[in-house]
Amino acid sequence: MNEKVRLLCENIEKVIIGKHEVVVKLIAALLSGGHVLIEDVPGVGKTRLVSALSASVDGKCNRIQFTPDLMPSDITGFTMINQKTGESEYRSGAAMCNFLLADEINRASPKAQSALLELMEELQISVDGVTHQLPVPFMALATQNPVETYGTYHLPEAQMDRFIMKLSVGYPDPDEEMEILDINGVKKENLTSVITLADIVALKAEAEAVKVHTSVKRYIVDIVNATRSSEFTVLGASPRGSIALHTASKALALINGRDYVVPDDVKSLAVEVLAHRLMLSPKGKSVHGTPEKTMAAILAEVPIPQVN
Repeated sequence: MNEKVRLLCENIEKVIIGKHEVVVKLIAALLSGGHVLIEDVPGVGKTRLVSALSASVDGKCNRIQFTPDLMPSDITGFTMINQKTGESEYRSGAAMCNFLLADEINRASPKAQSALLELMEELQISVDGVTHQLPVPFMALATQNPVETYGTYHLPEAQMDRFIMKLSVGYPDPDEEMEILDINGVKKENLTSVITLADIVALKAEAEAVKVHTSVKRYIVDIVNATRSSEFTVLGASPRGSIALHTASKALALINGRDYVVPDDVKSLAVEVLAHRLMLSPKGKSVHGTPEKTMAAILAEVPIPQVN
């Protein structure tokens, strides 16, 4: 594993027990320049995971609790008149940071959710005709609870497509839960940053330079095309999904200490990168039930290339 990534991983795992694969994929999303949606039941450590990541990097993190009365200006900021000079001034919102934790994102109204669309895609905020660039790097990390729908608003497909990955933390096994009880007093505030923003920017540049063989690119395209032609879907992944899987695979290769992508990198990320972009057909819902299981079934049918 890349040395700097190893330090970051180990620091996060001081408070996140037994979720190494989830942590690695979260870091892959960070090095891809993408945003992550963490969806799981209450109490499994979604917010704690995001907080541990932000505490491990020497950057600015803002948390905003998404509620029905949240206004778009709370996220993007607003323009006001300076009483002394009479000139307009921009007052930044919660999004002007390196890590934006959007907690319980599906509890805010669609109007507030839409405030994230521009900043997630263009990495900028437009207020009253003036564009403000977000800090570099910038990453939005959203959490949502999939089992309680009362008082929630479904995220539109256009917004789901802007998340490079949807991750699930999952329950710990009994031994891991015993360890969680032992470290319950360790707060994320006790974590110190082990990597700088400049390190993240440098790692992102290294990830972009990772080589991808033509056969591996074809493998990515074949997987995405299989989601479009499958009888289990009515809406497959878009070209944005292909780009996301390509970029995330390069980041994972770098994390694993390689300067080239292998098919296993693609296969290990395909479900997290593509499943939330699918819309299931009635047959897909009855046979597989969830987009994740459907994506896994589609992935199993696509031939894996042999790369020398």
